[in-house]
Amino acid sequence: MTWDREKLDSLREKYGQGHGGDLFDPAFQKVANKIFDKTGTRMAPYAGICTLLDAPQRDVDPADPDFGDLQVALIGVPMDLGVTNRPGARFGPRAIRDIERIGPYNHVLECAPVYDLRVADLGDVPFASRYRLEGSLDDIERYYQKVHAAGVVPLSVGGDHSITHPIMKAIGKDQPVGMIHIDAHCDTGGAFDHTKFHHGGPFRNAVLDGVLDPTRTVQIGIRGSAEYLWEFSVDSGMTVIHAEEVPQMGIPAVIEKALEVVGDGPTYISFDIDGIDPAFAPGTGTPEVGGLTTREVLAILHGLKGLNIIGGDVVEVAPQYDTTTNTAQAGAQVLFEILSLMVYSPRLA
Repeated sequence: MTWDREKLDSLREKYGQGHGGDLFDPAFQKVANKIFDKTGTRMAPYAGICTLLDAPQRDVDPADPDFGDLQVALIGVPMDLGVTNRPGARFGPRAIRDIERIGPYNHVLECAPVYDLRVADLGDVPFASRYRLEGSLDDIERYYQKVHAAGVVPLSVGGDHSITHPIMKAIGKDQPVGMIHIDAHCDTGGAFDHTKFHHGGPFRNAVLDGVLDPTRTVQIGIRGSAEYLWEFSVDSGMTVIHAEEVPQMGIPAVIEKALEVVGDGPTYISFDIDGIDPAFAPGTGTPEVGGLTTREVLAILHGLKGLNIIGGDVVEVAPQYDTTTNTAQAGAQVLFEILSLMVYSPRLA
């Protein structure tokens, strides 16, 4: 292309008038029409009430919820009574709500999920007690039973990883779900300190409760000194891809294996923020060096387009251990990517 006065005049004629929402690519114009008003104004990312992914806020009565025509419910689960190390993930939902400028357009998956789906932030799961772990897990299960019964797909923000077990009990009671699980830890450990309900064991519990199909489960990014605790994963038939195997296999091979394992059945995506190396996401209770980069995580998620998603979560963001807010930023971005995948899920088509 030669740059000359004729080209400059052409660009001035095309782009010199109007506003930032006036676009010529039909796909981009479709997105802009949802975001800009007729005068060319869009809401400032720092304005308004903070919600997950800037989705509309919807108040529901937990005792008798009316979800209307929602397809996806964004739900906070501020509970971290199951941690084995540093507490603080109870502040995860609030921290991720505070992150601005996530979306609205996903240029890789070519969608604007908050606008392409009927989605709302329902607020947080109500808990009867801030002190009782087992009681809190029961509260979560009861709440998600209502969400699932209404045909709404839940996308949650924890909280520690123990929250995923009661969610699976609610959505997998009729048919066990498969799972794509990105984490530093397999979380298939047994009981200790007088309880099996902790963030190191939700997926052993889910398998034994018959709500998670281990043969349709793949765990990616596993590493660290707790390896000796995870024999249940292999013994039950889960596929484990350690962090050091990811660069050896290559991202395309990891994606291919994950899709092969879960197939076309209902699949849950569970993302623990410590799956990412603490260089990128230090704000978590059990950081493990040698983890995935944010770019690797996004590439893996992008490869899951078309997955039959029955639910998902982002857990273990503990913002007080990260003064930069990078951990919450990464968590919010992963939440956005999972929501973007839901646009293409057969369940929501």
